[in-house]
Amino acid sequence: MQSITPFNALQYQLDTLCETLKIGFVRLITPCQVDNPLGWLNAQCLFPRLYWQTRDTGAVEYAALGVVKAFDSLAAVENDITALAAIGSEQPDYFGGMAFDPGTPGWRHFGSCHFLLPRIELKRHQGGATLLLNLRFDERCPEAEIAQARACLAALENEQPLPILPAYAYQREDRPSKKVWAGWVEQVTAPEQQKHTPKIVLSRETCLTTPETPSPWTLLSRWQAGATDCFHLGIQFTAHEAFIGCPPEQLYKREGRRLITEALAGTTRRGSDAQQDQALGAALLADKKNSLENQCVYQQLLAQLEPLSQHAQMGEAHIVKLRSVQHIRRLIHAELHRHVTDQQLLSVLPPTPAVGGVPRESALAFIRQHERHQRGWYAGVFGKISHASSELAVAIRCAHIGPEAIRLYAGAGIVAGSQPEEEWHELDTKIADIMSLLGMG
Repeated sequence: MQSITPFNALQYQLDTLCETLKIGFVRLITPCQVDNPLGWLNAQCLFPRLYWQTRDTGAVEYAALGVVKAFDSLAAVENDITALAAIGSEQPDYFGGMAFDPGTPGWRHFGSCHFLLPRIELKRHQGGATLLLNLRFDERCPEAEIAQARACLAALENEQPLPILPAYAYQREDRPSKKVWAGWVEQVTAPEQQKHTPKIVLSRETCLTTPETPSPWTLLSRWQAGATDCFHLGIQFTAHEAFIGCPPEQLYKREGRRLITEALAGTTRRGSDAQQDQALGAALLADKKNSLENQCVYQQLLAQLEPLSQHAQMGEAHIVKLRSVQHIRRLIHAELHRHVTDQQLLSVLPPTPAVGGVPRESALAFIRQHERHQRGWYAGVFGKISHASSELAVAIRCAHIGPEAIRLYAGAGIVAGSQPEEEWHELDTKIADIMSLLGMG
């Protein structure tokens, strides 16, 4: 925020709030000038800090600070939406995420489910930027709510240029090791295992230790510049820990009752020139092993959507080209039954077969038994929920940043025909973008 004018405008709106307006949710808005929301976020002292942008061309950037209300379950979010609708209140946006496997121990400060109604939102779009101050008048004291809002406004700092991305020396450790990974792949592809669990998505944690880690917002800014066709996300609950990512995969997008989801599975590398790149994509579409991997995903998504929708229609398989990899994708469009909620969708859809496996429970059992690292929010869910519309990404291509280590995560769908060496190489390809940013590419 380069000018004090937005601060004064919001302060004035706070001063003139009518008593009759103090019910439900209230949003105060003013135009502002911010060139880089990540630079604005990095300059703040308030927590949590959150960033979200969908993969659509020209999508709005959301940068959020502080918290009006936090929710540790989907039911709590849905109850809040219902309560505000009952009193005819304006509806807010809720931002947050969920762990891959809520039943297992996760990362410190990252609950199995955490969504929040932020105190301050910065929205940057093609027409400019707006600063929003959120207030909630329910069981809480109106005077105390306004006082807390004033304190957050007073704590705002001006936008600053992001610090440079320094060239640190990192020590790498892969968990599991390549030898252990090969043993896992052999177990999953064994005929007896394949009879009851045809696909298991195994993951690897690449731990990069260093005495100091870079600003997560600087790293995300550099990362997103080369991942324009992806979602961009980041959340920081404390000064020394953050989760950032540029995932390509959409869990779902809902506009009213219209829903879009996708089966994104099956991977190959990019070519060194256009001709080779096209040949690799064509070979990927024709490959039986990768087609089976994608089929496992879309069949389960269609089965999960059947009781929630009037009809679901799947599009043709096509290739999605990212910076370092290509994927097979099939889009699925569905018309939801009346009164189907995001809580219902999020209790059914994740973890998708693209990050877990098929059947889900037996795949998760294998993962719980063998993987020693904590996936946490990797391969979980991240995004924005509201009464009218919601959009969430599958949180892959992500990094968990601590004070002395960056942990990168990648997974590979193991099906009949998977080869340990090829799958290990796929893991390296999936983290290649951020590894190159860190000087390890």
